Amino acid sequence: MTAVGQPSGNSAEESTSIAQRRSMPARRPGRIIGLRATVAVTVAVLLLGSALVKGLVVGNGAADALAKEIGNTMTGMAQSLARQLDSTMWARANQIAALSRIDALKDPAVAQSTIDELKRRDPTIAWIGMTDVNGRVMAASNGLLLGADISRRPVHQEGMKGLFIGDVHEAVALNGKVPYLVGETPKFVDVSAPLQRADGTTVGVLAAHYSWEWAHASIRQLVEPLADRKGLTLYILSADGTVLIGPDSAVGKPLPVPMLTAGLRDGWSREVWPDGVTYVTGVAHGKGLHDYAGLGWTVVARQPADIVYAETNRLRVMIIGSGALLALLFSVIGWVAAGRIARPLGAIADAAERIGKGERGMAIPDVGGAAEIRRLSVALREMVDSLTNKDAALMRLEDIAYEDRLTALPNRRYFEQYVEASTGAGGGSATVMYIDLDGFKPVNDRLGHDAGDVVLRQIGGRLASIFRDDDVVARLGGDEFAAVLPRRAGRPAPDMEELAARIIATVNEPVSFNGDVVRVGCSIGIASWPEDDSDMATVMRHADAALYKAKRDGRNRAVRWVRAAMGVGG
Repeated sequence: MTAVGQPSGNSAEESTSIAQRRSMPARRPGRIIGLRATVAVTVAVLLLGSALVKGLVVGNGAADALAKEIGNTMTGMAQSLARQLDSTMWARANQIAALSRIDALKDPAVAQSTIDELKRRDPTIAWIGMTDVNGRVMAASNGLLLGADISRRPVHQEGMKGLFIGDVHEAVALNGKVPYLVGETPKFVDVSAPLQRADGTTVGVLAAHYSWEWAHASIRQLVEPLADRKGLTLYILSADGTVLIGPDSAVGKPLPVPMLTAGLRDGWSREVWPDGVTYVTGVAHGKGLHDYAGLGWTVVARQPADIVYAETNRLRVMIIGSGALLALLFSVIGWVAAGRIARPLGAIADAAERIGKGERGMAIPDVGGAAEIRRLSVALREMVDSLTNKDAALMRLEDIAYEDRLTALPNRRYFEQYVEASTGAGGGSATVMYIDLDGFKPVNDRLGHDAGDVVLRQIGGRLASIFRDDDVVARLGGDEFAAVLPRRAGRPAPDMEELAARIIATVNEPVSFNGDVVRVGCSIGIASWPEDDSDMATVMRHADAALYKAKRDGRNRAVRWVRAAMGVGG
């Protein structure tokens, strides 16, 4: 007897009959989202994505527009204050220049009464007085510094030369003598002009110290209508960048802001200040007025950027929030609408699954809903009917292809493909038995082939009843049979000696044919995979060799393949 050769290249599925495949559970795909959920989620994602895009685009656009508007407002505010400062200083300078040309003021008595009246009417004048050519104070408001020598002060020295406008400075001679500034070091702006006779001879100076308080008043007047602008701060800087007016911690110090140190013209920008906060900052430079050249003052207005953008952030949140609500609303609508499609499709799918499991009497339902779904149900019902008829025919053809017609056992083709499919992936273990009938040829010769067919048919039935449900026993051809017994985890392996004895005893039972009693025996060769070899084809050859040894040893017995006993080297 020849051992079974190499298996064919067909897949394991080809070795399984249609009936067997129908008994297997259908493979189910991994968890997938349903149609209704798909529609609902898609609608929600599209609307929410649209809302996010709109929120970002509109929000960023609005933020830029608002920043520009606020920046321009900051710049305009700074320019307004700069113009007001220049205008006020121009008016002060013109006032002193006009008074210095009145001849009567060269008389100390007239000058004193005029000075008193000016001081009474203009509260921004901290001190006003008249000096002679030597710098001695001849008339003064409230009698302050009367008779004092101020010849070394710039207000006198520069006033002797012409109209003089001095920058902001701290009080020296008047420190502690001005009533409303007691306890502080007052700041003044000096204005002075020469007193001249008709021939142009200078006889003295008319000088005034304007309190810096008027600048604070100008700022208060400017920002009062803007009380709702949170975080708004104004600075007035001298020509060298020192803070004249601003937060207490900054007064008297330079303001290290890039747009100022870079000498930027009037305008605005987003700047990170020394405190680490980003501000929308507007800058304007004093340019003087008419014949007044100005003192080079710079006005800075700033507001924290997070306050500026708060409204745009609120707008962005509102757009995204409304988009989320719309996404929720329309996803619910999409869920309901998709149900009209999903329900009939679900009924069709359920019916198809039950048909696939072999449930009798099932048919694709005639569902309503959309016209396309109705057409689908009709087409599927007709296709299933057609396939059912073809399926029965194909099942019979496949059974014929894999079945031995005489014994109804699997044939050689099925056996080979089963062995390849069950052992090709590696892992597991199995026992192979080759069974060959003893004394069968004399039956054929004496009683004819009909008797031989009866013997083979009965022997095939007896073998099928001995093996377990998951064992495979097949007729390879003639009086040759083979069996594969897979060993399963958790199940005890059969006792091969006891099983072989049962097979021999069962085969040896008599067979009746037309009144004659026929007896045959069998020889069995046994080998194990992978214990005897890791290659299944080699194991089957070992089983075939053991079978021939059983024949040589006297027949009607079983031999287990053992390397030494078989006389195989290597």
